Amino acid sequence: MRIAIASRIFEPEPSAASFRLSVLAEAFADAEHEVTVLTVVPPPALRGTENDHSRPYRVKRNRVLRDATGYVRGYLQYMSFDIPLFFRILFGAKRDLIVVEPPPTTGFFVRIAAALRRTPYAYYAADIWSDASESTGAPGLVVRVVRAMERSAMHGACGVLSVNEGVSARIREIAPRAVIHTVGNGINTSIFSADGPVHDGGKYAIYPGTASEWQGAAVFIDALARVLPDHPEAKLVFLGQGSDWDTLRARAALLPDGVVTFVATVPPAEAAAWLRGAVVSLASIRPDAGYSFAFPTKVFASWATGTPVIFAGPGPVRQFITRRAGEAALGVGCDYAVEPIESALRDAFGVEPSAEARQLTAEWAAQNVSLAAVAERAVQALTKTNRRGEHGS
Repeated sequence: MRIAIASRIFEPEPSAASFRLSVLAEAFADAEHEVTVLTVVPPPALRGTENDHSRPYRVKRNRVLRDATGYVRGYLQYMSFDIPLFFRILFGAKRDLIVVEPPPTTGFFVRIAAALRRTPYAYYAADIWSDASESTGAPGLVVRVVRAMERSAMHGACGVLSVNEGVSARIREIAPRAVIHTVGNGINTSIFSADGPVHDGGKYAIYPGTASEWQGAAVFIDALARVLPDHPEAKLVFLGQGSDWDTLRARAALLPDGVVTFVATVPPAEAAAWLRGAVVSLASIRPDAGYSFAFPTKVFASWATGTPVIFAGPGPVRQFITRRAGEAALGVGCDYAVEPIESALRDAFGVEPSAEARQLTAEWAAQNVSLAAVAERAVQALTKTNRRGEHGS
């Protein structure tokens, strides 16, 4: 088949979507399909690292608007990708299938263009965007519009790829006519592994990836403040970007200089080195965010490098860590509150995991949360669906 993958973010920008889609493109190419990725020119700091010429598929990039942090986030930024994408599909080469990554605005425009070209498309639901917008306090009208576009994109798709059962259940509530394929989620374990360079930054905990309001990462800064008197060497690194960074910077300013560091988005291999050097990785979901079904990809990346995780909040991550406590040194799941996080941080800075424990964790991740298996399931599901002609109208 001739397949297009449409996304406002792709390698070399490190993100869950980039990792998922690059491995998916490789899996389609390995299955002898002709694949083209329709995406964007990376931010200035990452230009020259695309390596598009060495990929087993084509990558076509357009320029796009970015926000102040260099990220494609915000309605003007989305439109700067979505509107040109509409015409790229409408007047571009004929495809047998288009796989579209959120936001829902992209799915909405792809649905219209694909209908005009009589081309089926699939929607990759890594999370529920309308729920995320609601959890960040967006106006009710905005939430309703986002939900309507999200529902439309899911209903029109020949298949909706879901990353876990919690997301699938929510999709059934929002878009009951959607054809859902629960393919799972994971990380590229060829990049994120225990083997490779290790960042030498002293004893630090790391919060990798996106830090948004619904995650509430500031609680880790508050907990670290209580740990510092007994562990003055302890540090906290925020690696990536996020809409909550201004709040986090303000909270970090209350601590001594250098205790909390903010590192902007780096290439995946460099992010892996930061994770390998960390005492522990951090992830969270606020209980009141209405987003407890999420399973942040940063958790998979941490495990793949052998780094244990402190997860604060409700949802499947905490349950997952608890159920598999005997399989590998995956870390600790606790309540979203300063006191239990403080206790977990004390333990992490007091006794670092051994090299053997890290290796065990990384080996477990390679066997259980590799994106290669996820991509294979997605390819099989979409290939069968497309050949049967089971696509929406």
